[in-house]
Amino acid sequence: MTAPAAPGIRATARITATADGRGGTALPELHGEGPLALRRTRSAGTGARVTLVGAMSAPLGGDHLAVEATVGPGADLTVTSAAATLALPGRTGAPARYDVRLEVADGAALQWLPEPLVSVRGSRLYATTRAELAPTARLLLREEQVLGRAGEPSGLLTGRLTATLGGRPLLDQELSCGPGAPGGWDGPAVLGGHRALGQLLVVRPEFATAPPAPALLGESAAVTPLAGPAVLVTVLAADGLRLRRLLDEACRTYAG
Repeated sequence: MTAPAAPGIRATARITATADGRGGTALPELHGEGPLALRRTRSAGTGARVTLVGAMSAPLGGDHLAVEATVGPGADLTVTSAAATLALPGRTGAPARYDVRLEVADGAALQWLPEPLVSVRGSRLYATTRAELAPTARLLLREEQVLGRAGEPSGLLTGRLTATLGGRPLLDQELSCGPGAPGGWDGPAVLGGHRALGQLLVVRPEFATAPPAPALLGESAAVTPLAGPAVLVTVLAADGLRLRRLLDEACRTYAG
């Protein structure tokens, strides 16, 4: 009799940032778990900075990982990661999940700037990011996805990004890429043969009166104002390096 396959890892990392009453930001909760380790790192300003450090290879097939960040009124938090995240195949062929949940209160600011997510051949990953923002919250969110390592085909990657502002929908989009994704994902109407994709979501209260105009940044990057004080920059590129250059340019233009 064959023993049943062991379940994957279940782990959740939690960050809570609050104003410290002295013009800075405190971190009353900084809780890592399993492969998700959190470290407070030096910040250039008065805000707090946290780096997500992978303590082991993850996510593998069957894993369910989550990161939750809550930014209280008046707090300022930047979250980065120490290295790219590799979605890896597991022994059972089961898919993995990676969920990010962000809550930003009035007068608070969150810069969510992780390193890329790389979809490794044979992997299956469903990644979701959900941001819930108060009416005067600020958000700078960067997502980068690379389809396969150098010279390698992609795994199956489905990413969904949703955002609400004051309880009202601001953005909800989903894209699947790789073997098993809906037909046409690599065609000219979707990725057009590119192997790196990313987006920059910028939410700023001042966009309510001075919204950015729609624009193109080169041949494969589009600037789309949203129905709220926000703009979405979507980028396709041949590789991760070119993708980051385009996103950095957009960040300087729209995030100040």
